[in-house]
Amino acid sequence: MSDGGKTTDAGETTRLLLACPDRPGLIATISGFLAEAGLNIVDVDQHSTAAGRFFMRMVFDSPRDEDRGALEDRFVREVATPFEIDYGFSESTTAKRVAVMVSREDHCLSDLLWRWRNGHLGGEIVTVISNHEDLRAEVEAVGLPFHHVPNSRETREDAERATLELIDDVDLLVLARYMQILSPSFLTGVGAPAINIHHSFLQAFVGADPYARAHERGVKLIGATAHYVTAELDAGPIIDQDVVRVGHADEVPDLVRIGRDVERIVLARAVTAHLEDRVLVDGERTVVF
Repeated sequence: MSDGGKTTDAGETTRLLLACPDRPGLIATISGFLAEAGLNIVDVDQHSTAAGRFFMRMVFDSPRDEDRGALEDRFVREVATPFEIDYGFSESTTAKRVAVMVSREDHCLSDLLWRWRNGHLGGEIVTVISNHEDLRAEVEAVGLPFHHVPNSRETREDAERATLELIDDVDLLVLARYMQILSPSFLTGVGAPAINIHHSFLQAFVGADPYARAHERGVKLIGATAHYVTAELDAGPIIDQDVVRVGHADEVPDLVRIGRDVERIVLARAVTAHLEDRVLVDGERTVVF
């Protein structure tokens, strides 16, 4: 299409994520800025909080490559600085690079691999790292590198150092049932967000077999939570959750199967939302468009 001297290929878009203090005129100012640049807006979502914060995701036709730097410079001067905006631009044609860490359970990993192979994930899985060898064949069968990095209390520092060397150029780290606690220094060293998944029994039913404990208590709901990883264990901002009803006829193997289904779906939704630039962090919460 051609508009105001700008030419883009069909389907190429730029995403703008931003957060700032809420005030009148924000949407009009940003829309006017893009209109003046000859760029058509194709999608927009916004949210204002009671605390006076404004969040927005805007998608518009991509400018030409040679114009992108100048456009962002103008945006900083004319919009971001005056309105105290934290922002980020990303291109739909540039896939984010994803590293996956996993232990022995394969349900979340298998789901992510299927979505990646079929173009439904929103990014590119580039490597898989595990503290066990169990899933090597599954990963290498789809042409991805598999790295076995043993991790124990005694070897954790060396294991984390080796892992950081393997993921020094990724945009997202996904813990697809990786059953090791990561240190604060590792999370800082990653230099990218990390997303984790856990079942809803984590707090109420601790120990090696939470589904058996849950069955003993006659639970009626099974759920899963996907969240960003922070130094405080399982306390990062929540991206996605879901629950499924279960009944008295469901035995422990049924609860395990149902729980794994919920986990893989919730993790995939959270990962895709992040890769499609639909998530903004608001303190301990998230805004998910």
